[in-house]
Amino acid sequence: MKIYLDNCCYNRPYDDQSHLTISIEAQAKMQIQSLVNAQKLQLASSFILDYENSCNPYTDRKSAITKFLNDNVFDYVGSDKSDVIAINAKKIMATGVKMKDACHIACAELMNCDYLLSTDKRMLKYKSNSIKLINPIEFLNLISGGAENDN
Repeated sequence: MKIYLDNCCYNRPYDDQSHLTISIEAQAKMQIQSLVNAQKLQLASSFILDYENSCNPYTDRKSAITKFLNDNVFDYVGSDKSDVIAINAKKIMATGVKMKDACHIACAELMNCDYLLSTDKRMLKYKSNSIKLINPIEFLNLISGGAENDN
């Protein structure tokens, strides 16, 4: 199964963990990261994600994300595909999705990812016939068959 995580996901563990939802999303993201490390999930990435991460003002966070990506990316859309990404992103933006988010979706669709994971509630409202946008918590529940919540 191939997944794409947007910049919000990668930065969730660095957000204020005193909020329960944020804390659970961060834990879910870290569990997903463990599954990627164990090669149980294929990780996709893009030049858009690289760009957003390069803008991170926190050097330690930027470095940690870059290292994880460098060590684990299975599929990648480079800037050589920026023209096709721009065309597809424009169509996605017509539905109300912001530019960078539309670019993430377009990249994930181009790589035929099964899921795009995000913690951005507005982005998660976008519906696609080719990829499922989902929150990390919901994704873990989905791949575990929901067994943990069936007690």
